[in-house]
Amino acid sequence: MRYDYIIVGAGIAGLYASLNIPQNKKVLILSKDPIWECNTFYAQGGVATAVDSNDIKLHIQDTLKAGAGLCDPKAVEILSQNSILVIEDLLVRGFEFDKDEQGNLLFTKEAAHSRPRILHAGGDATGRELHKFLLQQSKAKILEGVSVVDLLIEGDYCYGVRVENGKEQFNLYANKVFLASGGIGSLYEYHTNAKKISADLQGVAAFRGLKLKDMEFTQFHPTVFVFNKRARKLLLTEALRGEGATIVDEKGERFLFNYDPQGELAPRDIVSRAIYKHQKQGHKVYLDFSSFDENFFKKRFPNIYRVFRNIGFKVPKEKVPISPAFHFIMGGIKTDTWGKVEGFKNLYAIGEVACTGVHGANRLASNSLLEGLVFSKRAVEDSLIQEEIVPIKKFPVINYTLLKEGDQELKEKLRTTMWQKVGIIRKESELKEALGFIEERILSKDVGHLLKLRALSAKEIVKSALNRKESVGAHYIEGEE
Repeated sequence: MRYDYIIVGAGIAGLYASLNIPQNKKVLILSKDPIWECNTFYAQGGVATAVDSNDIKLHIQDTLKAGAGLCDPKAVEILSQNSILVIEDLLVRGFEFDKDEQGNLLFTKEAAHSRPRILHAGGDATGRELHKFLLQQSKAKILEGVSVVDLLIEGDYCYGVRVENGKEQFNLYANKVFLASGGIGSLYEYHTNAKKISADLQGVAAFRGLKLKDMEFTQFHPTVFVFNKRARKLLLTEALRGEGATIVDEKGERFLFNYDPQGELAPRDIVSRAIYKHQKQGHKVYLDFSSFDENFFKKRFPNIYRVFRNIGFKVPKEKVPISPAFHFIMGGIKTDTWGKVEGFKNLYAIGEVACTGVHGANRLASNSLLEGLVFSKRAVEDSLIQEEIVPIKKFPVINYTLLKEGDQELKEKLRTTMWQKVGIIRKESELKEALGFIEERILSKDVGHLLKLRALSAKEIVKSALNRKESVGAHYIEGEE
């Protein structure tokens, strides 16, 4: 079976790309099962956008500042300049962001933004509403329950993908291949990502020699309810703090002001490290909603309100215990500002799996959904301008042994190692220990292909962290005691 486009991933980047491809093209979207298990579905806060043309310059400045001087300025400019256009496109297509009683779009503020510019939908269900809307709009064929285990690469062409579906493995061919598989959450013991986000495609990229960039920049969200047994922990959107929630310790002290004059609204890396250090000193840390009227909380954050009421917290009066958890990776498969993978004529990467340089060392809050919209549209535009006729080539079906005995135990040890030694605060000695574990206990052993892909992704993160000797943005390295 040969398609015009194969899109790997059914989150915001993959689905929006499919909406921009002409309907006469044959498009296949590949999704793990179930289809809503993607980070877009769980995104709470919203979509950042320049409010108007006058705000573009300020949005660019905020993004560059959050990125700690390591953003690609051109990519940031493209992001902000195109933000209003993609939001208008969604509105024209019929998507409804939250509005006030007069019908004006409601903007909220999040950390490190100099003004309110985040649009939301369904209160705290922006990702869910967007995902549902894009699924309804897309006319592409969707194949669920499949995982991509390899890319069919020769020279500067990607001819398609090798997938597994149940016990079967087979090849799928396309003229254009779009990678939109998301991040790396399952590499960490504590994370906010969908459970299917397991760093597969970053591992495939390393396996096939594609260049990965900025992999050391792993962002940890500061306000997460980690006291549940599932791998995916409950994110408490930054918009809560934008609307007035505070972070306090067991004494009720807003200790964040001891670390940064912006307090709760400092950049995420600063807030996460402050909470982490405060906890290491023996303190408990909570998110305090007591400034909220209950009706406001119920309307503005209906899902968070319902979840905590159901598990016994009397919000907004009762505080909720929090801890940082892995949230987003700024690095990924290196692309140009059109989403094209370096060295290829017909391979694109978009969304969190990609690295255009737009986030630098630390992503500005709510720029991720915007990135998925802007760069997926640009990737499609580029693919249509540069119509590559990919020669027909058939690859043998190689049946990888995906799982082997002992893989599960090693996978859990890898997640613990990444959390403890490649986490919020890093030391060179611990990074070397993590690298040794990955190379000696996993990559040098006879393990399943899926675990190998995870380990290759983890190795790229650790190597990048070791190579960057100074702290910057989300990469914070301490001297040895």
